[in-house]
Amino acid sequence: MSKIKPAKGSPYARILGVGGYRPTRVVPNEVILETIDSSDEWIRSRSGIATRHWASPQETVAAMSVEASGKALADAGVAPEQIGAVIVSTVSHFKQTPAVATEIAHRIGAVKPAAFDISAGCAGFGYGLTLAKGMVVEGSAEYVLVIGVERLSDLTDLEDRATAFLFGDGAGAVVVGPSDEPAIGPTVWGSEGDKSDTIKQTVPWDEYLGKDAGEKFPAITQEGQAVFRWAVFEMAKVAQQALDAAGITAEDLDVFIPHQANMRIIDSMVKTLKLPEHVTVARDVETTGNTSAASIPLAMERLLATGAAKSGDTALVIGFGAGLVYAATVVTLP
Repeated sequence: MSKIKPAKGSPYARILGVGGYRPTRVVPNEVILETIDSSDEWIRSRSGIATRHWASPQETVAAMSVEASGKALADAGVAPEQIGAVIVSTVSHFKQTPAVATEIAHRIGAVKPAAFDISAGCAGFGYGLTLAKGMVVEGSAEYVLVIGVERLSDLTDLEDRATAFLFGDGAGAVVVGPSDEPAIGPTVWGSEGDKSDTIKQTVPWDEYLGKDAGEKFPAITQEGQAVFRWAVFEMAKVAQQALDAAGITAEDLDVFIPHQANMRIIDSMVKTLKLPEHVTVARDVETTGNTSAASIPLAMERLLATGAAKSGDTALVIGFGAGLVYAATVVTLP
């Protein structure tokens, strides 16, 4: 019987560089209030969001991804032709096929990399990071580009008082490559499909396309209180499991980068996890809104760019959202 040759990759993987792109247009709460009966004070108290970025027609999913990817490559010191795979997580690229990852790969100058899209909602970046780590360690790619990108303004019902103020647009990217020491911990991930209706698209595309012209465009809707309870209590358990899997405690952390869902969830998770005061907490949601798969790399990029976090810091990252799905891991910041 023939034996399959074992893979020969790097012993470990790490994030080598990060980049982000936020659309030019900044949308304050006052604009949201033009279509819902609410107030700036109510929006801030419920979500912590003051502004968000909305993309122009030219700032497509691909265009934003290319910008973020260029910054990540430069930060990592990796040339485009060295990229062996491109993984894109998004729920807002409406062209079903081909995968937008192939267009992005071509536009950044990558040479025949593996390229594919994944759909894991707000946990998508964590899913992509885990796949990238596996590729580097296995040896199927030396360097992998992982992108989280969304144009959620296209899927926002501006008349829905519960969600109109939540969502923003943007792209975040990281380059994952070889490492001589562990720098991306074990991933704790999973799904709870019995809660799939908690966050969802209002109308499936096939139903929408069969309706009369003028029908309201599909949008993202959610059961706010159910999401809050699940995120605060269940995801805090997942975050703790990720710490345990990495062999560290909350005291060992320098940075906490949760999915930027809303400020109340972030603050409640910090309390539930009993994070020490020295841990820097990402609160990018205040000025960027909820950007789903893009939120973690965008928050990571901003923390490093502002000096709130530094290269070599130990960070706990956790994403969670529609599915319901989740992914958490501990990483060394680039």
